[in-house]
Amino acid sequence: MADSKTFMLMAALTALFLVVGQLLGGQSGMTMALLFAVGINFWAYWNSDTAVLNMYGARQVGADEAPQLYGIVAELARRGNLPMPRVFIIDDSSPNAFATGRDPEHAAVAATSGLLRILNKEELAGVMAHELAHVKNRDILIGTIAATFAGAITSLTQMAMFSSMFGNRDNNGGGIGGLLMMILAPVAAALIQMAVSRSREYGADEVGAMMCGNPLFLASALNKLEVGSQRVPMQEAEMHPASAHLFIVNPLAPDNLTQLFSTHPPMGERIMRLQQMATKLK
Repeated sequence: MADSKTFMLMAALTALFLVVGQLLGGQSGMTMALLFAVGINFWAYWNSDTAVLNMYGARQVGADEAPQLYGIVAELARRGNLPMPRVFIIDDSSPNAFATGRDPEHAAVAATSGLLRILNKEELAGVMAHELAHVKNRDILIGTIAATFAGAITSLTQMAMFSSMFGNRDNNGGGIGGLLMMILAPVAAALIQMAVSRSREYGADEVGAMMCGNPLFLASALNKLEVGSQRVPMQEAEMHPASAHLFIVNPLAPDNLTQLFSTHPPMGERIMRLQQMATKLK
């Protein structure tokens, strides 16, 4: 199921790439976009996790450097019958976390220093369980590839706006069609991300809540993370908004446009679902 979802996502984003190339540069633009897409497909499958971790300056830690975080991840991986993932810390005061990797055997989880500072042990277990649920559900590759493609599509339209990389336009849409695609292509990529991310967040909340043993651990953590991330937006994420959907809570500064294209479900709805789960488990 996960492999089919990944294939469908890569096919959809490749098609979007071709449309952007066609409207911006006609036949030559579409050919260039196809070559670009094929290269990104291959590269993203094998290297997108490393790129995202490097993007945020994540440093790998072991049991000696981060005993509580590493120990919690190790115990949750055992409970979830998962291979032990690599563990990373991002030196950022904004509280957040994400998981990445192409499969459970090559997974990594990352938490910010801000998250480690404000959460207690139970809440940290809830957050890490959520991230390992993404690993268990095999949707971490989907999210990472979506981030890579959306960023590439945005870059493609920006390059077309400020350079003559496509040469003479031979498309029928002309300048108006190209201008529209420069605006609409990143929006379309964001909508694809949003559709993928919102459904998988609910699933990871549910599986993660069961993995850590108490849905209220995660509910309490989400409440703290929403307040903390809004007070201290993640500056690196502001520079790379196409990767925002990877995080457990939206790392971007709150504004109307951010809310309109939010890759995350409403926080109130997520917390309510977890509270309902806790009630049913009593």
